[in-house]
Amino acid sequence: MSRYENLMQRLRAGQRIVIDGGTGSEVERRGAPRLDNAWSGGGALDAPEIVREIHEDYIREGAEIIISNTFSTARNTLQDAGAEEHFEALNRRAVELACEARRRMDAPHVLVAGGISYWSFVQRHPPLEELADGIAAQAGIMKDAGADLLMLEMMVDIDRMLVTLDAARSSGLPVWVGLSCKPNESGEMCLYNGAPLAVALEALADKNVPLVNIMHTDVVYIDACLDIVAAHWDGLVGVYAHSGVYTDGQWVFDDTITPAGFAHSCAQWANRKVHLIGGCCGIRPDHMAAVKAAI
Repeated sequence: MSRYENLMQRLRAGQRIVIDGGTGSEVERRGAPRLDNAWSGGGALDAPEIVREIHEDYIREGAEIIISNTFSTARNTLQDAGAEEHFEALNRRAVELACEARRRMDAPHVLVAGGISYWSFVQRHPPLEELADGIAAQAGIMKDAGADLLMLEMMVDIDRMLVTLDAARSSGLPVWVGLSCKPNESGEMCLYNGAPLAVALEALADKNVPLVNIMHTDVVYIDACLDIVAAHWDGLVGVYAHSGVYTDGQWVFDDTITPAGFAHSCAQWANRKVHLIGGCCGIRPDHMAAVKAAI
C-alpha cells in the first residue's frame, strides 16, 4: 500500500492527521532572500538548507504531511519576478528538499505534497489556457521529483480554481483543493475574489476531489467557514489557518496567535469532524508542537 493510500484509509476511518505549519512565512522569518513579486519562492535555490531545516522541524513536531516551498513558483508568478528561467529548477528542488527532509528524519510515512497556487503578487492573471499549461508543467515536475500528492493553495475564484484542478490532475497525482476565505461587506464568507464559499463548494461537488482545505484563512473566520462546509460538502475536510497581517508586501507577525491559543482552536475544529489540521502563514513549528499535543 502506498503512503497516500495508507493515509486516505486512516482519514476515512476517522483519524485526525496533523500536517505542517507555514513554510513560506517561516522561510522569510529565518532570513532567506526574498524574490521580488514571488516572495519566498526562491528559497529552494537561494537558501536550501533553511527550507530543508523547516521541513525537518515540522516532521519533528509531528507533521505527517509537509508541503513544498512552491506556493509562489507557478510559471506566471515567476514571470512576474523575472525568474521564469528557474521555473523547473525551483519546483524540482523544492520537492526534493522536502523528500530529503523526510529521509534525514527517518520518517518514511510522511507524505510530501507539492503546493500549487496561481496567486499573483502584482494581480496579473494569464489567460486560462496559458494558466493551464503552466500548472500542468509544474505538476509534472513535482511528480517527477517525488511528490506524493498535490495541494492547490489559495484558490480565490472559481474559474481559475477549476482550470488549475484539471491541469494539476494531468500529472496523475491525487489533488486536494485549498480555499482561502474572508467575509464580504454583508458578513457572508467568500473566496478572496468574492465568490461565496458555498458556491465554490458546489462547483467542486462533482469533481471527485478527495479533500477540501480551508486554508490561508484567518483563525477567527474558520468556524464560519466550517458551518458552510458542513452544509455543502460531503467529503474529507482539512483546515490550515494563518495568523498575521500582510502589510506593504510583507508579513507582520507581531500579534500572531500564541501556540497555546492556536492549539485550543485546532482542538475545537477537530471536534467538528475536521480530518486534517495544520497551519499556514505565521504558524511556526512551536505552534504545531502544541497542536500535536492537543489533538
